[in-house]
Amino acid sequence: MSRRNIHRDSPAGRGRLTARPGTVGDRPETPPSIQTLSVGTERFGLISVPPRYRPDRPAPLLVLLHGAGGEAGQAIGWLQPVADEAGLILLAPQSEGPTWDVILGGYGPDVKRIDDALAEVFRRFAIDPDRVAVGGFSDGASYALSLGLINGGLFRRVAAFSPGFAAPSGTDDHPAFYISHGTGDTVLPIDACSRRLVPRLQAAGFDVLYREFDGGHTVPPYVAREAVGWLLDDTP
Repeated sequence: MSRRNIHRDSPAGRGRLTARPGTVGDRPETPPSIQTLSVGTERFGLISVPPRYRPDRPAPLLVLLHGAGGEAGQAIGWLQPVADEAGLILLAPQSEGPTWDVILGGYGPDVKRIDDALAEVFRRFAIDPDRVAVGGFSDGASYALSLGLINGGLFRRVAAFSPGFAAPSGTDDHPAFYISHGTGDTVLPIDACSRRLVPRLQAAGFDVLYREFDGGHTVPPYVAREAVGWLLDDTP
């Protein structure tokens, strides 16, 4: 998807996602698996279906965004065991370039890719509209924060692991945030990143659960487990 084919005032050019979950209909049984998600001839990433998924029971969905230079498989790999235990479907889109579009010059092609991937997931799987979230690691965390702020009507919760920044084109609704960061991170240093981001989100009235940990640019297993529990917590 060429950037020049997406007008900056279009939904994709403003970072807005238009796909929404539909009503539960006749959907096929799907065995637990990691599947390539394709629309036509274009591959958009991977989807992980947990053992507890049933087409007659809408499941929670997490759109999980990889870091710079990463791949969809890496994004799913570190979170899949926890997600499977929790019955959480993972959608891991693949960015068109080495990282996400807003970091390379502005919203557009990756927003469109994610929107198309979501539309396909909503068509094929029964998804709970009240438990659709977005998350990511590193550059993916920055992109998740940005898309979450823009698309709060779709994403009720946002999990950002070691983010660098947020660059929303606007804000929509009032999503809640889980943010983690290692105190020894030398890739995206905590003082310049999360310790600036979190107070700004809180000052703007957003609910933020913030976790600092003793470590570097990574996601400790206990942080991943806590984040998934938070994503699925129905309490305010």
